[in-house]
Amino acid sequence: MKAIPTRIPGVVILEPKVFGDERGFFFESYNRRAFREATGADPDFVQDNHSRSVRGVLRGLHYQVGEAQGKLVRVCAGEVYDAVVDLRRSSPAFGQWVGVTLSAANRRQLWVPEGLAHGFLVTSESAEFLYKTTNYYAPAHERSLLWNDPAVGIEWPLGGTQPILKANDANGTPFAQARKAGRITSQYALRLPENLLGPPRSDPASRLPRVPGRSPE
Repeated sequence: MKAIPTRIPGVVILEPKVFGDERGFFFESYNRRAFREATGADPDFVQDNHSRSVRGVLRGLHYQVGEAQGKLVRVCAGEVYDAVVDLRRSSPAFGQWVGVTLSAANRRQLWVPEGLAHGFLVTSESAEFLYKTTNYYAPAHERSLLWNDPAVGIEWPLGGTQPILKANDANGTPFAQARKAGRITSQYALRLPENLLGPPRSDPASRLPRVPGRSPE
């Protein structure tokens, strides 16, 4: 498994080793030991989720307070643009975002530690999205960061079109408002190997984002 650090500490792109021949292919989508060696994390996954969405659907940006979830996400059919925002107050990348294309073709996965908001936009005709979580879905603790908050500045590949959103996501709370209201409570310590401490994109104080409420992905 190949680990690619991102500019947000702890957020890692994973590329599995694929074995293919005339019959097809095989790869390990999850191996606890390999995952631990690649990311420096050893989470206890408690739930697997599977969703299907059509082109233009944007789900997110979701997170839970008090009952935070780490997520290992991938796509088994189609393609999405996956994005995360760092909500950890102790992080040098607090308020910054990272985006990556995940597809059935590139077989990439993204490890999203606890304390980040997560969302994705479907860029193919449809996409099936899989993710493992470190905590159960907790409706009372769910929040949603405003997907198009200009203070966060996620560069969604929309091509001038409007995404398909559920009401909670369309009415998400801006980061600055959520921060002021105390809706960002993630203060998880950054414990990871030095080689995975990706450089911050810019001064976090110069890129204040915004945040909302939601239901399951």
